[in-house]
Amino acid sequence: MLIESVTTELPDTKTLRLKWPDGHNPEFLTGQFITVYWPDTPGYKRAYSLSSCALDRGAYEVTVKRDGKMGTRVVDWAKAGDKMFVLPPAGKFLPDFAPGKQLICIAGGSGVTPFRGFVREATRRNLDTKITVLYSVRTTNDIIFKQEFHELTLQNPNFNFYVTCTRLNEGDSWQGHRGRIDSAWVKEHVHDLPNTVFYACGPNALVEATEELVLQGLNVPKAQMKTEKWG
Repeated sequence: MLIESVTTELPDTKTLRLKWPDGHNPEFLTGQFITVYWPDTPGYKRAYSLSSCALDRGAYEVTVKRDGKMGTRVVDWAKAGDKMFVLPPAGKFLPDFAPGKQLICIAGGSGVTPFRGFVREATRRNLDTKITVLYSVRTTNDIIFKQEFHELTLQNPNFNFYVTCTRLNEGDSWQGHRGRIDSAWVKEHVHDLPNTVFYACGPNALVEATEELVLQGLNVPKAQMKTEKWG
């Protein structure tokens, strides 16, 4: 597929827009991932969650952090007009948009990318699904999609976006939450536990800590938790 555009989200994070070939109109679901590779290194493939949603037609969007061989090449070298091979979307990390559900989406770093798709779809479809994103970053300079998530909170009264910073200096003027995501902070946002679905996406350590916090700390059945680990 042709890289249609490359957008800088942060100095180390870029969004690639991969244009579908003419006549291509694939069926896929918000929350799935695609696997990409460069024509000159077909043996090295990497999966990335879609940061666009299933209602975004004409291209796939993935948002990539400078990490590992693939992430470094994408962030430092990918440009509009380049070509990448793309395997069709797959995966089961899907938003539960059944009536009356609340989604608590817990993310670290670039793990927030699939949740942009969740919120985009819910907002465009005017769903009454309550979505809360709890996002852990090092500092306020590490918030991916800060502006878009802010705009989506204005468009969608059922969407809330909260950030916690883990490595701020003492004198920093940040008024929001600080420190790692803990059970007290998660509990604050749960209003109807039996109808809440928990999602965790990001580094292994964050996802595993969240699983323990939700499944054991809040005593939530495993069926109400979905995870996506990024190594």
